[in-house]
Amino acid sequence: MNQDTNQEKLYDIVIYGGTAAGIAAAVQAAILGKSAVVIEPGTRIGGLTTGGLGDTDVGMKEAVGGLSLEFYRRVARKYGQDGACWLFEPHIALEAMQDLVREYKLEVVCGERLELKDGVTREGSRITAIRMESGTVYRARMFIDATYEGDLLGKAGVSYTVGREPNSMYGETLNGIQPGSELNELPAGIDPYVIKGDPSSGLLPRVNPGRGGGTGDGDNKLQAYNFRMCLTDNPDNRMEIAKPEGYNEADYEILFRAVEQGQRSRFFKLNRVSADKTDSNNNSGISTDYNGMNHSYAEADYRTREQIWEAHRIYQQGYVWTIQNHPRVPEDIRAIYRPWGLPLDEFTGSGHWTPQLYIRESRRMISDYVVTEHDVRLDNPVPDSIGMGSFAMDSHHTQYYVNEDGHVSTEGGFYVRLAAPYPISYRAIVPKRTECTNLLVPVCVSASHAAYGSIRMEPVFMILGQSAAAAAALALDADGIVQNVKYGQLQTVLVQAKQILYTDN
Repeated sequence: MNQDTNQEKLYDIVIYGGTAAGIAAAVQAAILGKSAVVIEPGTRIGGLTTGGLGDTDVGMKEAVGGLSLEFYRRVARKYGQDGACWLFEPHIALEAMQDLVREYKLEVVCGERLELKDGVTREGSRITAIRMESGTVYRARMFIDATYEGDLLGKAGVSYTVGREPNSMYGETLNGIQPGSELNELPAGIDPYVIKGDPSSGLLPRVNPGRGGGTGDGDNKLQAYNFRMCLTDNPDNRMEIAKPEGYNEADYEILFRAVEQGQRSRFFKLNRVSADKTDSNNNSGISTDYNGMNHSYAEADYRTREQIWEAHRIYQQGYVWTIQNHPRVPEDIRAIYRPWGLPLDEFTGSGHWTPQLYIRESRRMISDYVVTEHDVRLDNPVPDSIGMGSFAMDSHHTQYYVNEDGHVSTEGGFYVRLAAPYPISYRAIVPKRTECTNLLVPVCVSASHAAYGSIRMEPVFMILGQSAAAAAALALDADGIVQNVKYGQLQTVLVQAKQILYTDN
């Protein structure tokens, strides 16, 4: 793209982030006749939806509508199926996303990252342009931050938080530091010291001496990241997972000791998304999550994030190799996992390993309305729904620590199923009016850690991305202020777009 030409162009909407939410937003913008560009910092559109998360965290299917449901129907058609398909291979999801780009003639630019120092230009309460590391400038009347990290909202001066609020802040029960041993997902009795029984030898890697506070206290820790691996047991389409360069055996000592204490299963999931492929996710207290090693990610610079990404890859690749090959893992366990490797027909541009780290949580905007447990549990009336969530309130662990019994324990995890879908307020995706009047945030929404544990699912991100673009279009047709969008008008557009705003509970 010619930089000078681009600098002269004024878009209606700039969408930063080519996640599933970003693509949904761009499609809705096109439907409503608005000019838009999607800027994806990486090389692959679709985020987690095309990046290995093929076992969709759908929650309650009746809560999914609009372009989100349309995407899963398109995936089904790829397989010659009727209805919606919630289990799929990464390359099929990518094809469905690329079809949308082609059919709606979306402008998508890959490999352009926001300049983190002074990359956002503002006039008063409005963003007027964003500058990439390359120097390319994108100007627009409206902006959507559809990234998992929330870099645009953060660099635009919009309030946000990272980590866990104390339960006391919003009157919640699941937020903050979680209770001790009763939520431990490790076998009991794992010695925490490098030399068993010898505190002077120091703690094992990633094991903290304590939880860092009392139950319900807030902190800045993030739930763990990993990669959603697509694996295959088809020998004709399989590349063995090698012991990675940089492998550190000490990183797996908790695994070895968990096995010694009796763990025989749940080392990682083998959930099939096709006859011979999986979406393999974390499955226990010692699994593919790299607990405790992502806490600086949200506000880190790109180089540091790349180092965190690489450390997670080395750990997870090394973890699988260890389960399959290490002599301290019993042969009967090794035999279960040994048939699995990387599919040769997936992620062909990145060595068959997904480029998308699972950023389960990063920045979360703080707007005038914060979605909390009370919304998710249907205790709060929400008169301005732009879509629904329905997955369990779900957090992965944040850390390992030495519990009251003197053994290694996990901390941070919870999983609380919901009775019914819940509406998500429009106010949760718009910043405070005093901070920015032309930005919408459908991924790093204004929600507590506890509530975000339910919202943070790919179908919901697509729903919110579509609704954000609809609101942006209405704002553009009015005074350009997203906080002034009339909900009655937005509701009409969303109903026309087949969004599910409420269900009969």
